[in-house]
Amino acid sequence: MEYSSEIKEMCCVNKGANHGPAPIPEEAKWVKATEIKDISGLTHGVGWCAPQQGACKLTLNVKDGIIEEALVETLGCSGMTHSAAMASEILVGKTILEALNTDLVCDAINTAMRELFLQIVYGRTQSAFSEGGLPIGGGLEDLGKGKRSQVGTCYSTRIKGPRYLELSEGYITKIGLDENDEIIGYEFVNLGKMMENIKKGIEPMEAIKKASGKYGRFDEAVKTIDPRVE
Repeated sequence: MEYSSEIKEMCCVNKGANHGPAPIPEEAKWVKATEIKDISGLTHGVGWCAPQQGACKLTLNVKDGIIEEALVETLGCSGMTHSAAMASEILVGKTILEALNTDLVCDAINTAMRELFLQIVYGRTQSAFSEGGLPIGGGLEDLGKGKRSQVGTCYSTRIKGPRYLELSEGYITKIGLDENDEIIGYEFVNLGKMMENIKKGIEPMEAIKKASGKYGRFDEAVKTIDPRVE
């Protein structure tokens, strides 16, 4: 260690106060984190690219400072979607500090990593008060049956009004309108369940029927329309 001449000439004064770091909540424990290995937790972070034309939701499950599980969900940019494939391979096995300083290929994924890092090291994780945290595989619970991201896609114009295209239940096939031409419900196909049915050997049309459902007052609709065509 090199010291300047000004420091060398100073006399020594003992430092009395030493409070250490404030404890943070981690998996139902209060932890005074001084090293990367002191950090554990599962949480989500959202990032965006420089021109703000795409977004990433990143989920990490960290145990003793090591990323054991990663879920990368992207929206709005084909390049970022393909970058997610590489990021999912890069992230696991790294410490959270390594991951923070690793090029995760896409601006949005890098930004999500930064935002998520802040939550983890400040004890703001989803599993902060869950005893023992969440098991490896907890990140998949957000996807549900069929292992598909929950997506909401709605389109609207002033002259023609709104069109629901895809919501958390699934792909919208028809929207129901009342006598005032206002949306009162919709019919949908859960694509995750549909693909599960097809993989089990069920004929495609029957698989679609089994994965279909209705929401709202769809049965009371005066008129139904295909939101992608009509």
